[in-house]
Amino acid sequence: MSIFTGAGVAIVTPMNSDGSVNFEKLGELIDFQIENETDCIVICGTTGEASTLTHEEHLECIKFAVERTNKRVPVVAGTGSNCTETAVYLSTEAEKYGADGLLVVTPYYNKATQNGLVKHFTTIANAVNIPIILYNVPGRTGCNILPATVVKIAKEAKNVVAIKEATGNMSQVAELASLVKKNDLEFDIYSGNDEQIVPIMSLGGKGVISVLSNVAPKQTHDIVASYLAGDVKKSLDMQLEAIELINSLFMEVNPIPVKAALNIMGYEVGSLRAPLSEMEPQNQEKLKEAMKAYGLI
Repeated sequence: MSIFTGAGVAIVTPMNSDGSVNFEKLGELIDFQIENETDCIVICGTTGEASTLTHEEHLECIKFAVERTNKRVPVVAGTGSNCTETAVYLSTEAEKYGADGLLVVTPYYNKATQNGLVKHFTTIANAVNIPIILYNVPGRTGCNILPATVVKIAKEAKNVVAIKEATGNMSQVAELASLVKKNDLEFDIYSGNDEQIVPIMSLGGKGVISVLSNVAPKQTHDIVASYLAGDVKKSLDMQLEAIELINSLFMEVNPIPVKAALNIMGYEVGSLRAPLSEMEPQNQEKLKEAMKAYGLI
């Protein structure tokens, strides 16, 4: 029941000069991604500044992405919230708009217990019929879904079919992969960190939900595609070649650097919503150097 295999882009949300969403530019970015072999559009995630979009903007972005993509690749909509009721609302609306799947982050700030996480995710899953990808990023949320909890959720809610693993903890990913196999589950693991695509693929991962794809969609796609084709050396070489750029894209909190990078490339994606601020000038120079070394500019 995989939603996609390969590299899905955690796409940015472009802004106009007045701070409103630039839908014309978003359409251009979606086309650019698909033309360069991105395997899935992930709209309204962390990189898309979902936390500072109004509910109306959030849903409008999802609707727009579904319509613009027009079934060329799957669209996964970020619909998570620290409020279960809100997550259910966003998820049911995204399903109505035709999203192919949902990306649902762990509740942030509340710091739910493991039992609370089971209830949260099963409640959302039971409200929709489309597949759900759990999003585990404790560095942002303060909340970690443990492997045994993931398996429990997947058993109780059959449309919870995957996880975006962004703990950075390869031992935890290995434990999860082991439990998935032991329980004979059809459950996919995607890397949530661009520097860990190959390590997670080596544990049976299906690909990545990527920030890097915003600026290097073809290369990110090829890292996964090469691995799946059996050319592990090529995949590893491409992964290592991208490390300097990946590090530069995270030298300040995401999506500050990736929006700066897209602007440097001439895509004019605009600024960021407060409390995010523009990239520090000295860091922008380092980012430019990494982009030049990678051949983006």
